Amino acid sequence: MTTRIATFMVHTSPLEQAGVGDAGGMNVYVVENSIKMARAGVQVDIFTRTDKFGLTEAVEIADGVTVHHLEAGPLGTLTKEELPSQIGALTHAFMNHQNGKPNNFYDVIHSHYWISGQLGWMISERTGVPLVHTMHTMAKVKNLYLAEAESPEPLIRALGEEQIVKNARALIANTDSEAASLVSLYGADEDKVKVVTPGVDLQRFTPGHGKGSARNILDIAPDAIMLTFVGRIQPHKGPEVLVRALAEMVAKNPHLRPKLALVIIGGASGSGINEPERLANLAKFLGVSDLIHFKEAVSRTELVEWYRASDLVCVPSYSESFGLVALEAQACGTPVVASAVGGLRTAVSDGISGSLVDGHDPKAWASVLTRLINQPQRRILLAMGALEHAKRFGWESTARQTLDVYDWIISKPNSNPLWLAK
Repeated sequence: MTTRIATFMVHTSPLEQAGVGDAGGMNVYVVENSIKMARAGVQVDIFTRTDKFGLTEAVEIADGVTVHHLEAGPLGTLTKEELPSQIGALTHAFMNHQNGKPNNFYDVIHSHYWISGQLGWMISERTGVPLVHTMHTMAKVKNLYLAEAESPEPLIRALGEEQIVKNARALIANTDSEAASLVSLYGADEDKVKVVTPGVDLQRFTPGHGKGSARNILDIAPDAIMLTFVGRIQPHKGPEVLVRALAEMVAKNPHLRPKLALVIIGGASGSGINEPERLANLAKFLGVSDLIHFKEAVSRTELVEWYRASDLVCVPSYSESFGLVALEAQACGTPVVASAVGGLRTAVSDGISGSLVDGHDPKAWASVLTRLINQPQRRILLAMGALEHAKRFGWESTARQTLDVYDWIISKPNSNPLWLAK
C-alpha cells in the first residue's frame, strides 16, 4: 500500500523562485526531498496558499509529487505576520479538499516553518494523522543572534513554536546543534527529536568544466577576484558585513582594488524591501560601489555557473538552521567563508572546505578573506576539500532518513485523544 504524505508550507510556495521574498532554502529542501521520497514509492502532496490569480488547483512537479493550492484570505501576498489569522480558513480549505476521503487518507502530516506547523496541528487533531514538523528557523534562536538594528521575532511566533513542539509527534532538526536548541530553548522531548541532515543535488551542482568555462559563459574577466553572496537580501543574512569588509580590504590593500568584486545575488525579503537600496547607498558612502554588483535571483541552472565562477562564496548569516548555499557552492568546487553559527558549522568543514569566522566584525571578515585571496594554493586545497565534503551530503540520504522518521511515527500507537474515526 502506498504511503501518502501531506506536506504543508503555506507562507511560501515550492513553485516560487528561491532567493526572492520569503522563498529560500526551505523551498529547495521541500521540493528536492519530496522528489527523492516519491522515487522511493511515497506519494507526496504539498499544500500551499493561493496567493495570486490564475493558479492551477493542482500542479504535478514530478511523478508522485503534486502541489495543491488552498484558497484562504485575500489573493495577493500576505506577510508572515498576517498569515496566522488565516489558519482557520486554511484548515477549512484543506478539510474541503479531504471531503469524501477518510480521515486517515494520509499517513503523515509534515509541516515546514511555524505557520504551517500551526495548520498541521489543527489538521492532525481533526483527522488523527500524526504530525511531523521541521522548524527550519526558530524565533528564540534568531532573537539570540540579531543583526544590528534588526527587529526581533514577535512573541506570537515563539508561542506558536512552543505549541508545535508540544503537540507534534516528531520534530526533525537539521543538525545536532538545532536538536539541542529544540530541547534547551523549547523544552522538546529529546526522544521525539530526530536529526535529518539536508542535502545537495550532486548531479546538478558539480565543478563542470571549471572556473574558466563558467566565467566565459557569464562574461567575467578571468583574472577578477570574485566574492559571491547568494540569498535573500535581508539584515539577518549579513550582506552588510561583506560590504563593510570589502571597504576594509581595499583600504588596507589598495592593490586588490582593480580586480576585486563582490557579487550579491538575490532579492529583497519580508520587511526589508528597501534593503538592496540601503546596501547600495552604504557601498557608495564607503567608496566601494564600483566593486559591488547586485543581481536578481537566478535559475538553479545559472546559479551553478555563478558558484563555479567564484573564488569564494560568502555566507555571513547571523544564524542558520543549515545553509544550503554553502553546500551547493562546495559541490561546485568553490570554498566557502561562513559565520561559525548553527548549521553552518556542519555545512562547512573549517580549514578543510572553507573557513568559519567567529562573529560579524567586518575587520575580522576582511582579514580572513584577504588571507585566502593572497593564498591561491590554499584556495586550491580548500576547493578539493569542498568537493569531498559535499559528497557526504545528498538528497537521497535526506529522503531515506525522513522516511525512517515517518516509519517510526506510523509504527507508534495513535495517542491523539481528539482522533475522529470516519
